Amino acid sequence: MYRNTSLTTKLFKIKLKKDDKVIVLAGKYKGKTGKIVTTQPKDNTVTVEGINIIKKHIKANTKYPQGTILEITKPMHVGKVAIIDPETKKATRIGFTLKDGAKTRVYKSSSKEIK
Repeated sequence: MYRNTSLTTKLFKIKLKKDDKVIVLAGKYKGKTGKIVTTQPKDNTVTVEGINIIKKHIKANTKYPQGTILEITKPMHVGKVAIIDPETKKATRIGFTLKDGAKTRVYKSSSKEIK
């Protein structure tokens, strides 16, 4: 029996949010920092500003009569990035605490609230 995996859409739980400052842990851009532009829970990826840039060649059309080369920021796997603790300037994980009945995100290393 064959299973059509395109029909089953699993949403991953991404603890990172838009505008979080992150550091890249692995790959070509290891050690670089940037701000998250978008998150894609279906693909378990995030797009980081200025990281994972590719060049796309565009054939001549009405918008680009000469044709052009565009620089596009592509998404990267969420496991390759980690949030930066502003006090220590190092990568840390994200935890959750209940404060006055509200769930808040905290840095695991310092237990301070993420703003």
